[in-house]
Amino acid sequence: MDADLHSILAADEGPALRVVNANAASPVVIVCEHASNRLPRALGNLGLDEAALSSHIAWDPGALAVALALGAALGATVIAANFSRLAYDCNRPPEAPGAMPARSEVYEVPGNAWLSDAQKQARVQGLYKPFHAAVADALAARGAGAVLVTIHSFTPVYFGQPRAVELGILHDQDSRLADAMLAQAAAHTTLKTERNQPYGADDGVTHTLQRHAIKSGILNVMIEIRNDLLASAAGQAKAAQELASLLSAALASPRGAVA
Repeated sequence: MDADLHSILAADEGPALRVVNANAASPVVIVCEHASNRLPRALGNLGLDEAALSSHIAWDPGALAVALALGAALGATVIAANFSRLAYDCNRPPEAPGAMPARSEVYEVPGNAWLSDAQKQARVQGLYKPFHAAVADALAARGAGAVLVTIHSFTPVYFGQPRAVELGILHDQDSRLADAMLAQAAAHTTLKTERNQPYGADDGVTHTLQRHAIKSGILNVMIEIRNDLLASAAGQAKAAQELASLLSAALASPRGAVA
């Protein structure tokens, strides 16, 4: 299928995203932009081998399992992308080079090189816009008391450098919920926790927070978990349990309490 002329997704490939527990009573909306390494058929394998497509450049391993378990623990809605960040990274705006990267860490992505405007627009229309429309709708349904939490995982070695941090609590201009979580972290998680690590707003990773929460004053936080800690079901369950406890305590604290 020529993505210049047709939708990026065939009818039998399903929607660009999944929504779990859409009518949840909780004010929390959990978002997982990098939940899947699946590619639309129209893109083939983007010139990558199976090892690359299974690696962190294609998705955030373990993040979806944590997001779903956290959603179940909190009784919250979960919104997850159904396709790889290499097709479109839903945590980047369309104008960002990383939205459809031609290179990710040490990997060249041949299928993303020299994309035409029509090819880019097919991905924006088919993957990015539906995802963010669903996030906006879920937050609007909860009003001013909504809470946006995004769940990610990161590779333990990046450009050959090991990372000691295990849990990153990230924020952009609005640090209220991140501050509350960091203040409570020692009591609720055994993970080595740091602020704005291994990335921060200056790295361009807070697009979802910026688009849906910063300007409107919605409480928000981005959570990064080192993916070697999520390699097993037990590790995923532990991370989700600790995050549920930590996030609940932070939201109940004066600094993070929902208005």
